[in-house]
Amino acid sequence: MKETYNFYALISRMRYIDRWALMRNTTRENIQEHSHMVAVLAHALAVIQNRHFGGAADPGRVAVAALYHDATEILTGDMPTPIKYYNPEIRAAYGQVERVAAGRLLDMLPGELAEEYRPYLLEEDPEIHALVKAADRLAAYIKCVEERKAGNLEFQQAGEQILESLRANPLPALGYFMEHFLPSFELTLDELN
Repeated sequence: MKETYNFYALISRMRYIDRWALMRNTTRENIQEHSHMVAVLAHALAVIQNRHFGGAADPGRVAVAALYHDATEILTGDMPTPIKYYNPEIRAAYGQVERVAAGRLLDMLPGELAEEYRPYLLEEDPEIHALVKAADRLAAYIKCVEERKAGNLEFQQAGEQILESLRANPLPALGYFMEHFLPSFELTLDELN
């Protein structure tokens, strides 16, 4: 009997894990949709960082790392940010849970493939990590903008807090993106055309 592996079937279930579960949403967002947007933004940040600020990250590797940045949530669920970052002990404990979940996902691949995916599920390159983390926060802010545009004030405070953290981020590519591209997310479709 041939050995089978569950990794890709489990990854396909990212679409069943909702984000922002504690908040009323006008449009639901799951971690699969979120990860796609984070990959688009992380790729853009890597390109900007390389072109304008002397970065050296491979934009393709950054995009793939972003695609998998929340994959462990298939096993852990999406823990709300206020809880995840409530104090250093909870953050450290949750980080350990994420590492165990990543190991479990890697165990669902044949050994040679697991080694290919290890860097994406357990990203340790500081430049890639910084780009993906910035893109993750940027995607969260864009979600807040979209909800506020739809009249949902539930996302007002979250948007303000995330924007403050984005402004405090020293990554030059993020500042560039925020100056040149972020304002467009406030526009309507007619204004974009």
